[in-house]
Amino acid sequence: MLHKDLEMDDTFKHQGWRQQMIKKLREKGVFGEDVLRAMSQVPRHLFLETALDYMAYEDKALPISCGQTISQPSTVAFQSELLDAKPDMKVLEVGTGSGYQTAVLCSMGLRVFSIERQKDLFDITKDLLIKLQYRAKCFLGDGYAGLPQYAPFDRIIITCGAPEIPQALLDQLKVGGVMVIPVGGTHQEMTRIEKHGDKPTDLVIQHYGDCNFVPMLNKLDYGAKP
Repeated sequence: MLHKDLEMDDTFKHQGWRQQMIKKLREKGVFGEDVLRAMSQVPRHLFLETALDYMAYEDKALPISCGQTISQPSTVAFQSELLDAKPDMKVLEVGTGSGYQTAVLCSMGLRVFSIERQKDLFDITKDLLIKLQYRAKCFLGDGYAGLPQYAPFDRIIITCGAPEIPQALLDQLKVGGVMVIPVGGTHQEMTRIEKHGDKPTDLVIQHYGDCNFVPMLNKLDYGAKP
C-alpha cells in the first residue's frame, strides 16, 4: 500500500530531509546535476506507506505492495546517472514498482514508458503517478517482452534483476542507445550496454559492481481473485 494521504503537504521537514539526502548522494559520488536536481524535486515519502514517512529519505530500500521494494535513493541515482539521458529522450522502464524511479525520470524531462507485471501494484502506482502529475505512460505487461509497439527507445532501464540480457529489449533499443540493467541470479552486477549496431559484437558492455534487486519475472500477476 502506498501513501494514502495524497493531499499531505511536502512540508519544510520533508524538503529538509530531501536536501540532506542529496548532500549524502554527493558524498557517495553522484555528481550528475540533472539527476540530483530531479531527485531534489520528487517527494519520495508519497511513494511509501505513511508509517514509513520518517525513513523516506534514508538511503535504504523499503517495502511496498506485493512483496516488492522501493530502491534506495543511491541506487536510483546511480542507475539514472548511468543512463546519460538528455531531456525529451524516449525511455523504457521495466519494473514500475512504487513509481519513484518513474517520477525521477519524468522530472529529468524524459518521455517515460513504464511496464509493470503485477496488476495490484500497477493499479496503485498508475493512479498515484497521475495524481502527482507525472506524465509517464504506464502499461501492465511482461517486462521481458518490453513494448515493441512503441520502440525504438533511446534508453532502457531495468529495475529488477535479470539472469541475462533480454534479447527482445536489446532489439527495442535504438542504435546509439543505452541500457542499464542488473544482470545475474540472487545477486546481480549493474551493467551498462551501449548499442552501436545490430550485431552482438556492436555492443559495448561495462560493469559497475554488485547489486541486489528483486528478480525479473515474465508471468503476469493479476492479484487476488474475488
